[in-house]
Amino acid sequence: MTSKSRVLSMLEGGLGEYLSGEELARQLGISRTAVWKSIEELRRDGYVIEAVTRRGYRLAAGTDVLSAEGIGLFLRPCAQPWQVVVLDTVGSTNRAMRERAQAGAPNGLVLAAEGQSEGRGRFGRPFFSPPGCGIYFSVLLRPRARAEAAALLTAGAAVAVCRAVQKLAGVRLQIKWVNDLLLEGKKVCGILTEAATDLESGSLEYVVLGVGLNYSTAPEQFPPELQGVASSLFPGGRGCPEGLSRNRLTAEILLELSQMLEDGLGRGCLAEYRERSAVLGREVWVLRDGGEEKGMALEIDGEGRLVIRREDGGEEALRSGEVSLRPIK
Repeated sequence: MTSKSRVLSMLEGGLGEYLSGEELARQLGISRTAVWKSIEELRRDGYVIEAVTRRGYRLAAGTDVLSAEGIGLFLRPCAQPWQVVVLDTVGSTNRAMRERAQAGAPNGLVLAAEGQSEGRGRFGRPFFSPPGCGIYFSVLLRPRARAEAAALLTAGAAVAVCRAVQKLAGVRLQIKWVNDLLLEGKKVCGILTEAATDLESGSLEYVVLGVGLNYSTAPEQFPPELQGVASSLFPGGRGCPEGLSRNRLTAEILLELSQMLEDGLGRGCLAEYRERSAVLGREVWVLRDGGEEKGMALEIDGEGRLVIRREDGGEEALRSGEVSLRPIK
């Protein structure tokens, strides 16, 4: 770990408190000059660091720069060890992770970014990912499982994000099958699961699980087509609990993902997935080849499929696709 990273870890760990240059140098075993150089590098990276004579340095209130060091501070030991890499801006964390997966990257790699220039959701749709106000990351998993497990992983990831948000922010989210998280009816998070399978064995080679969470995006920041249908946890930064940061919430989501993987790759989360469902017992519109069909959402079965009753009275279990709570046209 570089001197800059070690200084950042100290400042993140003492958030709100002043740490003298002498104390930083002593604890890290480096010179006062190395501390000063590290502080200047961090400032160039976008960190707002206050300095007061005879008191030292501290991160300014409201500083929320995503970093591997900051995330690592809140990662407790868990069944799935995570290796976190944070980039400034990337086209798409899922696409970048797929490239790494194909090159042999290990299970448990996490690729996060301050922003995405080409973020996308299901069916190749763009996912608005402005820098500095969202949590965008992808994890690489290499589970020993059949290809069908990918659907359960999506459901389990949705529950993991909901649990982390409720634990740290006190905000309860609902889930719109299969991968959208809603706050007061508006989308605040999307989950995109992409898998590579062995065609001969039917088993998973790897899974890339992407999370895009609107953290503090202001309403006016969203493109016109998303205003009114998308929102964020803390619009414009308002209502964010003291001490909560994107680093801390990202770490908590990773901890919940680890627990989800331990609980049967998402199967253990199905009861809560159903309880948080925004569609069960309601009329839904199923998108099919450019058209739509109305039905009633009856249940989510043991494989994570949405069971609907069509207008002709027949029942169908949807493994993939898209549903809406209002006519799509």
